[in-house]
Amino acid sequence: MATVLSVSGSPSATSRTGRLLRHLDQRLAAQGHEVIPLDVRTIPAEALLGADFRHPAIVEATDLFARADGVVVGTPVYKASYSGVLKALLDLLPQYALTGKTVLPLATGGSVAHVLAIDYALRPVLTSMGAAHIVQGWFTLDKDITVHEDGSLTVAPGATKALTQVVDQFSTALGRTPYLAAAS
Repeated sequence: MATVLSVSGSPSATSRTGRLLRHLDQRLAAQGHEVIPLDVRTIPAEALLGADFRHPAIVEATDLFARADGVVVGTPVYKASYSGVLKALLDLLPQYALTGKTVLPLATGGSVAHVLAIDYALRPVLTSMGAAHIVQGWFTLDKDITVHEDGSLTVAPGATKALTQVVDQFSTALGRTPYLAAAS
């Protein structure tokens, strides 16, 4: 069983990005992984913006990254890049915080014009942090993610198929065969 840190870089408590990550966390947990969710927006702004490396929330986040075998990084895309709160956290982590880790980058956004944000904005940062293996990421359009009044989530069939594939590839890269893949 691998330990997976699932990081939502959305600044919003009601974001589709965060809800999509928590949805995908369930698949990883069903495959036998221990999944630890981290919503960057819950880290105090004074710690992030003040670059307070000693703040307990930053120390805890750093420890979570160190403990993880794999990291899922999800972000909404703004102006063709990843979110500012995610950048603030990544800037406070040790230079090689992802050394030896398998990483799955995910992004959400309103337009296919931002589909390359993973490869041109996020992937270089993850690489510079020493990730051992960055699996194929996926960009999901906001319109393909529906949050219902009861908090449940529906993902459009095409997006579900693609997300299932990248999550299962990530799981395999962590050393677990995704036995749920046939049931999808």
